[in-house]
Amino acid sequence: MQKNGGIDIKQYTIVISALARTVCAVCIILALSIPAFGCTTFGITKSASADGSVFVGHSNDGFGPGEVGNTVREDAVVFSYVPAQNFTPGSKRPILYDPNSGGEFQGSDAASDGDEIVIGHVDQVNHTYGYLTGSYGMINEHQLMSGECTDYAKIHPDAVEGKRILYSSELSNIAMERCRTAREAVELVGSLIDEYGYYGTGETLIFGDPTDVWVIEMCGGTPSGTGGYWVAQRVPDGQVFVAANEFRIREIDANNPDQIFSKNLFSDAETMGWWNRSDGQLDWTVTFSAGEYSHPYYSLGRVWRIFDRIAPSQKLSPYVEGPFTTAYPFSIVPDRPINITEAFNLFRDHYEGTVFDLTAPPAGGPFGNPYRNWGPFDQHDRLNPGELKPGAWPRPISTDPCGYSYVAQAREWLPDSIGGICWLGLSSPTETCYAPFYAGITRLPAPYLNGSHWDLDYDTAFWPFEIVQNWARLMYVEMIPTIKAEQVRLEDSALARQADIEQQAMDLYKKDELLACEFLTNYTNVTATENLESWKMLFEKLVVTYRNGQYNDVQNKTITNIGYPDWWLENAEYQYGPRVYDIQSLRKIPGVKYSGETVNVTSLDPIAYIRDNQTK
Repeated sequence: MQKNGGIDIKQYTIVISALARTVCAVCIILALSIPAFGCTTFGITKSASADGSVFVGHSNDGFGPGEVGNTVREDAVVFSYVPAQNFTPGSKRPILYDPNSGGEFQGSDAASDGDEIVIGHVDQVNHTYGYLTGSYGMINEHQLMSGECTDYAKIHPDAVEGKRILYSSELSNIAMERCRTAREAVELVGSLIDEYGYYGTGETLIFGDPTDVWVIEMCGGTPSGTGGYWVAQRVPDGQVFVAANEFRIREIDANNPDQIFSKNLFSDAETMGWWNRSDGQLDWTVTFSAGEYSHPYYSLGRVWRIFDRIAPSQKLSPYVEGPFTTAYPFSIVPDRPINITEAFNLFRDHYEGTVFDLTAPPAGGPFGNPYRNWGPFDQHDRLNPGELKPGAWPRPISTDPCGYSYVAQAREWLPDSIGGICWLGLSSPTETCYAPFYAGITRLPAPYLNGSHWDLDYDTAFWPFEIVQNWARLMYVEMIPTIKAEQVRLEDSALARQADIEQQAMDLYKKDELLACEFLTNYTNVTATENLESWKMLFEKLVVTYRNGQYNDVQNKTITNIGYPDWWLENAEYQYGPRVYDIQSLRKIPGVKYSGETVNVTSLDPIAYIRDNQTK
């Protein structure tokens, strides 16, 4: 019996049936319902990666206080495997209304499909490609990948039947169905906006393929009310692009072969008085963006942080003069090529060691908790020009409202079904474990098929990760090393056996691609399920080890008091507690400090000693 990386290869014995060729759609209703607000996304070109892969990363961070007060609209986030399909000439593709688009639906004649609303149709193509999708397309059978983030534009129009029926979510899925390359994807998205109209918030979509990365940014609000605005730009090979809820494309040059844009961009900008030709080149972000998403550095802080992590030699400042700064370039050359583990870790950041460090005292508490209960000015509302808010927390890359994140990987030297991988993790990136979902899979593991964040179900995919993330907040600095050790063990194990798994898939691929796809499906399902079981055991270990705020050594049957750091004890006025019988006199002494030392003053007046020796 052959074993590899701790997993019994015999588990992947392939059983092929006719049903494998007629799989329709496998849906994963995750345990969290998440609007797209607040996401972080990046694209890493092949010469910027350590092995020549192209990476596209996306974190779906939207579950939290929304645009109106402290409420959020509840809609299920669904992952689906959508198979390749053929259609008869003249067929129409239904377009679903996205209730998390930031644009209301205006119309009463739309057809309902269960809980979904069909607000229009576009012409269907004869053949569509198979792909994996959440609310946005993730990766398709030709290794086309996508990532997304929401942006504030100057105008967020509502959806109207026959006039504005497309939002970025459906545009992303249509691109997955019809395109093989990133360039094809942005061209298709742009043409669909022109023809069928765009509603809702501004959006950034990244498309990557095995050789290229393109970015397309879009919004609505044309004078005629139809169509929309969009601009796309290629990321130069060897560079990395990052977006975090603000447009990132700047000057538009009609002679730049690496830029394409809507034909009405310049004329409409003039008509609306947003730009004049005498001003020089049209700056897309300045002209069409409303700036920062929620508060200063909400967006740009994350862009800076990823750039600074991958290119510290650039010495980019975390401070800028305003939301339309030119301090951060469109894309950047990393100091050294980025491997897949480093790509995962770009999402696992709370500004540690920087001016925005969320683990630092006092807000991080005695145990360096990087997560915050949202304050009254942390909601996803628009930061209006000239508005000064009373305060806010820094917005990290890894945030507790995150429902899932992934790093999609494309490799041009392998067949598409083997070369494409979506490394998927649930809950917050720092406390998750990424598992490989190959582009060639045809079904998903049972624990991923249902769940709700309203109902704790330990047998669904989301809850083992969410429970660990929540439990860690009790004593974060103590627990996170244990979490990271298990994270590293599982991810490194998957990476260590990857070459062998893919060689077996290649051997099968040479006989029949379907055999390879079934093999990868079985492997993916076992790996993802084993990760879930490992995370359940991790949670149990954390509960027992840190029971009652102590360190409980199960192996040696010893209990050690962890306690609080000295700075916290002093801030909590531990020193004013019952250290003497005359507590009333003690509390009248201003500025008593916590020294951490024990002294013997039996022959002296304790109050006098404290007053003379332990005040600031």
